[in-house]
This record gives sequence, structure tokens and C-alpha cells, in this order.
Amino acid sequence: MSDFDNYTDHILRILRNNGRITNLELAERVGLSPSACLRRVQELERTGVIAGYRAVLDPAKMGNSFIAYIGVGLSEHTKAAQKAFERSVAQVPEVRECHNLTGSIEYLLRVEVADIAAYKAFHTDVLGIVPQVGSITTYVVMDSPKDERA
Repeated sequence: MSDFDNYTDHILRILRNNGRITNLELAERVGLSPSACLRRVQELERTGVIAGYRAVLDPAKMGNSFIAYIGVGLSEHTKAAQKAFERSVAQVPEVRECHNLTGSIEYLLRVEVADIAAYKAFHTDVLGIVPQVGSITTYVVMDSPKDERA
């Protein structure tokens, strides 16, 4: 659904940055009446354009200041191996994101842990024992000058 008008685009930009804004303030900022604004937001929710609202947590304040992206290559290139790997990582709280990719690896994981020792334990004792894993390449996040994940 990409045929949004300017009002809807504006509503989505505002909500992306502040999902807790009141309908009254949102309506004022986009130049609509509160009832018209609410109808648009409800329609965006009903159609799944707005999939949900959530709290954005600071990993460092949650005790997880070590963040890494991990490229994972599978040892087998079958649907069964993919599903088994996905089931394995779905159960692991340190894995905050899992993306299936095209290219030289099958998956990119975002992992949040306390420190390098916790990452080593995760690498060895969690990811290292998943039978479908053929290769692991770690990219440590040093800074995130732009991060629009919510």
C-alpha cells in the first residue's frame, strides 16, 4: 500500500518517531481534525500498515552494551536446515533480530549481550552447538550514528 496522500505520509512519519503522541497533538501537527486523524490511524492499524507499538529499550541500560551482527552460513542449503536454524535462534533471548538473506551467507543476526565474555559464551555455547551452522562471522558494533529501529 504505497498510494498514501500527504496527510497519511505525515501521520506515519510522526508515529514512527513517537508512537505515544496523543491523537489531538497528532491531528494538530498534520492539519486534520481529531476525528479525521483518528479514522486514518485506525484504518492504518486495521490494514496492518501500522503493525503495532512498542517501547524502544536502551541495550546498555538493560545491561547489554556489547552488540554484534553475526553472519551465519548454513552447512546445508535445504529448507529443512533453514527451518531448524530459525527454530533454534527463535528460542535465544540474546538474538534480537534474525534476517534471512541472499548472497554468501544465509542469515544475519543482531545479538545483544553484556560484554565480550558473554559474547564468547554465546558464540561457543549457543550458536556454536546449532547443528546447521557452517560458518560464523562477527561484526562488532562500535557506534550507531543512525538507528531508526523501533
